[in-house]
Amino acid sequence: MTLAVRAMTPKNEAITIAGERVICDQRGVLFMPEMEMLVVSDLHLEKGSSYAIRRGALLPPYDTAATLARLAHVIEDYSPRRVISLGDSFHDGAGAARLPDIFRERLEAMMAGRDWFWVAGNHDPQAPADLPGETVQEIAVGGLMFRHEPSSSSVEGEISGHLHPCARIVQRGRSVRRRCFASDGARIIMPAFGAYTGSLNVLDRAYTGLFRMESLIAYMLGTHRIFPIAGSMLRPG
Repeated sequence: MTLAVRAMTPKNEAITIAGERVICDQRGVLFMPEMEMLVVSDLHLEKGSSYAIRRGALLPPYDTAATLARLAHVIEDYSPRRVISLGDSFHDGAGAARLPDIFRERLEAMMAGRDWFWVAGNHDPQAPADLPGETVQEIAVGGLMFRHEPSSSSVEGEISGHLHPCARIVQRGRSVRRRCFASDGARIIMPAFGAYTGSLNVLDRAYTGLFRMESLIAYMLGTHRIFPIAGSMLRPG
């Protein structure tokens, strides 16, 4: 089965951003078949160890293992030639240095033989210690611009993360809240991929001015597929 066919299975949703076709995968990653490129955002690796060191909070130290396991499955499915990690790949600037050897080896095995770009995030503005790949502030590929934080100005073709979008709908008295891709066709904000990451409703004021509200669609991550929900159906909270 070719990548193009596999990427169009029902669990995924093909959309267009500024004329470029991208695949929203139900697991929270983007894939661009024509470029053989995978995009993932906000891994927040080593968040558990960061909280233990900085705050004395004893979170179970399994977040990095869980996040890397999910990422390995995605990479195995798509076999991308290029990967962009869209910022906050590590929860703090020392996260890569704290990475246990077993997890470092798993990550390096995923990176082997492909171009890998670490986009600088607000949590990890510097290059990750002793890991391959290229660290950039932002990167343009085709007609798209990839950066960690969405620009406050009107930008055509921007793909970003940072805000950890989620959406909430209410149907037949039942409330459903899920992580989502948020897009108006001109830009898209990706959900956080990391195991210990929270989420922020796309109707929160932090998103003010980022989308044309009449065109906003939340691509909610279901258990087995993506659910495109029009902005008019979304609820705060």
